[in-house]
Amino acid sequence: MSLDYFKRIWAEVDLDAVAHNAAALKAHIGNKPMMAVVKADAYGHGVETVSRTLAEAGVAHFAVSSLSEAMQLRRFGHTLPVLILGYTPPECAAQLAENRLTQTVYSTRYATALAGAAADAGVTVDCHIKLDVGMGRLGFRADSDAEMADALAACRLAGLHVTGVFTHFPSADGDGDPQGDVTRGQIDLFTRRVAQLEAEGVAFAVRHCCNSAASIAFAGAAMDMVREGVALYGLAPSPALDGVVDLRPAMQLKTVVSMVKTLHAGDTVSYGRTVTLTGDRRVATVCIGYADGYPRALSGKGYMLIHGRKAPILGRVCMDQLMLDVTGIDGVEMGTEVTVFGRSGDAMLPVEQVAALCGTIHYELVCVLGKRVPRVYVQNGKTVGVTDYIG
Repeated sequence: MSLDYFKRIWAEVDLDAVAHNAAALKAHIGNKPMMAVVKADAYGHGVETVSRTLAEAGVAHFAVSSLSEAMQLRRFGHTLPVLILGYTPPECAAQLAENRLTQTVYSTRYATALAGAAADAGVTVDCHIKLDVGMGRLGFRADSDAEMADALAACRLAGLHVTGVFTHFPSADGDGDPQGDVTRGQIDLFTRRVAQLEAEGVAFAVRHCCNSAASIAFAGAAMDMVREGVALYGLAPSPALDGVVDLRPAMQLKTVVSMVKTLHAGDTVSYGRTVTLTGDRRVATVCIGYADGYPRALSGKGYMLIHGRKAPILGRVCMDQLMLDVTGIDGVEMGTEVTVFGRSGDAMLPVEQVAALCGTIHYELVCVLGKRVPRVYVQNGKTVGVTDYIG
């Protein structure tokens, strides 16, 4: 892997932090097997390098959103089980079987279509049954006897080899359920329904219900395996869970100054002339915009760090650039490094804080980083690789 990249904008990913987070989470859940969720390019961190780090850290499974993401892992040479959490067209049954991929089955219509396609292709597809305990997304409704009968029927379809069962909790992070009573009820519902399926003769090799939030807040519900997603990347699922496990943020986002100029009273800044200066200001243009994944919603309200000092955004965020007020910050010139989120000297700007300023969550900010942002991998304090998607 090349170590070359243009220092215009880049995301620095600490592989030691990823490995540390995997170990810390595994210790928290009592060394249960871990399914590493690496969908969305490993939450924007770069799936090829991060998945290799996680495999070396001893994860037992991977999980992704789609068949294309699963095939990408196989192309990288991974032989671990891979669970596809979302929809795969039933006509892809042969591809699922040939590549030893596990497909989520979540409704009678989907189970029947997938089983029929598998039979037509002369293959058997490994599956995990998904139960819906209150998310209202994919899954057989666990609070419905009729749908649980459908789930049992799906488990018995020829062409499907059901190896697992799982669910997903909507409020395990405390959002909408600060006392945890709803989640505890959903854990109980899932446990009872799985026991009923097993009593009907269904043998599940693996049962899993805990995502990052549940594995931290309800570690006792880990069952056979946990699905760790955002926490692997060092991000607490919610403020309420911050600090419960020693997580280290894996990503910092950096850019550079392209120009510094002095603007005067009466001058306006950026599109729409939303800012009119009342006095002289030193203004730095920096190489990041909404096409790189930096939200336009941060116009006039976000800030970045230069030499450990806050530099507020002036005016609207543009597609490829934005302007910072660097008045009073010494040593700012073309090429000066700017911290979009992460550490600058002794100062820290967490991605959670950036997300809060524009009314979103940290998950979104790391996931939406554009393809022209190279991921630069650091291990033991040294750059060990670069993924440059377009360079």
